[in-house]
Amino acid sequence: MTEYRLKGLSCPDCAADLERSLQQLPYGDTAKISYGSGTLQVDERADLKQVKSALSKDGVTLVPPASSDDGRDQDQDHSDIGRNLKIGLITATALYLLALLLEGTVNQGLLIGFYLAAMAISGYKTFRKGVINLVRFRFTIDTLMTVALIGAIAIGEWKEGTLVAILFGLNEYLEGLGMERARRSLEKLMQVAPRQATLITASGERVVPIQELKADDLVLVRPGEKIPSDGVVATGRSSVNEAAITGESLPTEKLAGEKVFGGSINNEGVLRIRIEKAYENSTISRILQLVKEAQNAKTPTEQFINRFARYYTPLIMALAALVMTVPPLFTGAAWGSWIYQGLAVLIVGCPCALILSSPVANLAGITRNARNGVLVKGSAHLEQLGRLRSIAFDKTGTLTKGRPHVEEMVQYHSDFLKIAGAIEKNSSHPLAQAVIEKVKAEGVPLLEAEALDTLVGQGVTAVIDGKEYWAGNERALSHLTFPAEVERDINRLKEKGFTLVLIADDEKVLGLFGLADEIRVESIEVIGALHAAGITETVMLTGDHPRTAEKVAKAIGITTVHASLLPEDKVAHVKALTAQGKTAMVGDGINDSPALASADLGIAMGKGTDSAIEIADVVLMQDHLGKLPAAIRIARRVNKIIRLNITLALGLKLLALLLTIPGWLTLWIAILSDMGATILVTVISLSILWQRKQTKTTTTALF
Repeated sequence: MTEYRLKGLSCPDCAADLERSLQQLPYGDTAKISYGSGTLQVDERADLKQVKSALSKDGVTLVPPASSDDGRDQDQDHSDIGRNLKIGLITATALYLLALLLEGTVNQGLLIGFYLAAMAISGYKTFRKGVINLVRFRFTIDTLMTVALIGAIAIGEWKEGTLVAILFGLNEYLEGLGMERARRSLEKLMQVAPRQATLITASGERVVPIQELKADDLVLVRPGEKIPSDGVVATGRSSVNEAAITGESLPTEKLAGEKVFGGSINNEGVLRIRIEKAYENSTISRILQLVKEAQNAKTPTEQFINRFARYYTPLIMALAALVMTVPPLFTGAAWGSWIYQGLAVLIVGCPCALILSSPVANLAGITRNARNGVLVKGSAHLEQLGRLRSIAFDKTGTLTKGRPHVEEMVQYHSDFLKIAGAIEKNSSHPLAQAVIEKVKAEGVPLLEAEALDTLVGQGVTAVIDGKEYWAGNERALSHLTFPAEVERDINRLKEKGFTLVLIADDEKVLGLFGLADEIRVESIEVIGALHAAGITETVMLTGDHPRTAEKVAKAIGITTVHASLLPEDKVAHVKALTAQGKTAMVGDGINDSPALASADLGIAMGKGTDSAIEIADVVLMQDHLGKLPAAIRIARRVNKIIRLNITLALGLKLLALLLTIPGWLTLWIAILSDMGATILVTVISLSILWQRKQTKTTTTALF
């Protein structure tokens, strides 16, 4: 598929009709037009001349294939279109006002000339498309407006017909302005992508486009520059702003050996980075591509509106014909007044606002979440995110940090910590690392141990200063009989769900550690915020011991716990939840993939890992859940705004149509109701973006 940008795409209804036309061409069956992004995707085998010809009939032109700048030069395209429309509207309005001022003082033919000129300048594109559509029996917004203009001219309503043309042109301009604002917000997101890199070679440094970078290349990143692609710091030390990837505003310190993301900004130090992935495979490139694809995916609501609009337009034309003919034929009413009423019905029936009710809001919601470090992979998933009632969580690595730490310590001998540190000092086992952290935190110096020997599944033995010591579980200390005090402490820590590490010599227990997976500091606030956001049930699904799971759930406020689960058990629980209401599964994107796929919505976290981006419907680009409540609030707001937009679009039209019963509907009221609905729908949808800074501040304060 090749992607092109489109100039002159005036409305979503027109985009849908053009898409259907292109799909009739050879190799055009997969053609897709996105009104939201103003792009066309078409099979590279399609005849470009035929594509251009089909588009030109509706006044739409192709811009060369979208380049690697990710849309940076689209601003000029949009501003050119907007400037031309504005100049045309100003000229047409000036001619219209001049005709009004000269009315009664000059020849009627001259006035009609002014009105026709104003009508042509502001409505020629609409009229041209409408005539073509009439010939093809295609009923679009332009068809409705063209019939209305022809009718107004036919009955001599020059003044109102011209005003209709000008106001419809203004409506089109404002509609384009709103969509342009939404597109530009997305384009600003796209601008985080770097454009070039300083490549270090045997012969020195040279600046190259990022597309030329490949794995194992060494690049130099100076302060203030963007890191060109995912890699590892080879030399240097600096803080890096990863907001483009994770949405986190605070910089992250990077040392040699640490991973970095392409698109993040180096703050102060000079870094040499070993590239791990070509740019097209980097995290930032894949995020931007997924966001672009996301805006093209239609929600069930959008699909229904598009199907509805296909039948709605002919229905409005039939209704207008009835309004024009039934009263004169059956009641003897004047033909002129009811033809006028019928023309007003045509204008009221324009489905601009209805079709715009969803895509602008969805585009704004996807963009706002992406800026906040939450990647929603399609409007359909955004809609689902806003409808969630239950969320199931994996425990390890999601609600907890996925690594043990010492929760409680019992000491029976003064040398307890010294011996523990010496035994565990050289071990890479996660439990040993937790013990070492505790020993260091207590300020105890680490001794050296000799003759270390691992007891598989039990622990370790070591010789320190010629004496043998043991570290491990109860089975490792089978040579001892535990006193009552030690037995009580062991049972007490087990009741709390802790994993035990006992330290002993050949005669007695020196002390013991109770270890547990460390709860993420934000988990308590996140669960509380989710319940406040309307999530009725939070569920923990874990393979861990029930006591441990219950302890974690109670600490953070989880409502339901299912422990000791195999992967297939998690899938069964998720399916049971989805049968009761919209359910999401949150995991790390690696070992929870079956459960993620089984839920209505799969949410993965893991700071942009490949597996998370591939598997889930929603990706939290951080390594915590802090952004999830805000993402759900945004999605709920988008859904609420779409419902409000649909109500306004249909409600205003219904009110205007009811005015035909007493014969009060005029062309002025008709165009104002249509334009008013479109402006309201667009402005309300864009409010999702306007509140971004306020929400971001709140989110930072909470999490």
